[in-house]
Amino acid sequence: MSTRRDFLRRAVAGSAAAASCAVVPPAAARGNAERSPEALGLLFDSTLCIGCKACVTACKDVNDLPLDISTRPESPWDTPVDTTARTYNVIKVFRDGKATQKDAETDGFAFMKASCLHCVDPSCVSACPVSAMTKDPVTGIVGYDPDACIGCRYCVAACPFGIPKYDYQSATGEIGKCELCRHRLPEGKYSACAEVCPTGATLYGKVDELMAEARRRLALKPGEITRFPRGNLSTGDQPSWEGAAANYVQHVYGETEVGGTQMIKLAAVPFEKLGHKPLPDESFSSKSETLQHTLYGGLVLPLVALGAMTWFAKRHIGDHDADDGGDQ
Repeated sequence: MSTRRDFLRRAVAGSAAAASCAVVPPAAARGNAERSPEALGLLFDSTLCIGCKACVTACKDVNDLPLDISTRPESPWDTPVDTTARTYNVIKVFRDGKATQKDAETDGFAFMKASCLHCVDPSCVSACPVSAMTKDPVTGIVGYDPDACIGCRYCVAACPFGIPKYDYQSATGEIGKCELCRHRLPEGKYSACAEVCPTGATLYGKVDELMAEARRRLALKPGEITRFPRGNLSTGDQPSWEGAAANYVQHVYGETEVGGTQMIKLAAVPFEKLGHKPLPDESFSSKSETLQHTLYGGLVLPLVALGAMTWFAKRHIGDHDADDGGDQ
């Protein structure tokens, strides 16, 4: 009769043979996803923001979100401090020195909007194991389905911008994030934050048109008089106002970061000081999925795991044989 040691020895030999026969070509990097030509998004111009927080209130109202209090004792204005599962949109403030001059890096202050950037190639969608996070193939809006969510919080860990937040106060444990007011689209409406913004600091529209508007502003000379549209840029009849162009940082944040985002930003203060760290042009999703396909393609990872287990089993057999003085 076969003994336990005979069985394990055959298993070791079989796994080694399988591993030697496996030929696994390396997976080719898939590259960044392409943005839909109909993609919708936001242009946030920090130089136009006056910190009124009308956008924060409107977001709460149309999404039926409860009051969310979190603040710094030294600055009651910062309420809440950051986005949460119950606050999808906040305005943060940068301060330096005396903070007396708007949009100045030294002794100045500036405002920055924090909400979901709706990445072209979103890490949260790639990381979600149950498709609770989805990206609309036409609008590009990154949505969330609480009925599909299992509360693993992989999306929270995967997002390079720290946007999806887990609601620990919820009995079911849900994720909260901006969904670009997608529930208002069938009614012919658009993002509430852009709808109520009095200065057009938050502008809604098709991303291609928003990008063209951002580049137009960057080409203006500081102080040059121009018109700033408000509301929905894609309607063609949106209101606007006349003002002077700022001394913009010559970069559209979100144009290339992690494969591009559908919320793009302009500012006169370096983005790093406004809470946006430099990020690579390659999306994290393309990197992680390429790695996953390489490891799992041709059963490479399972074979490695089986090899490790059989190695430990073989080692245990050797130790057991030494203790028993060999087969009897």
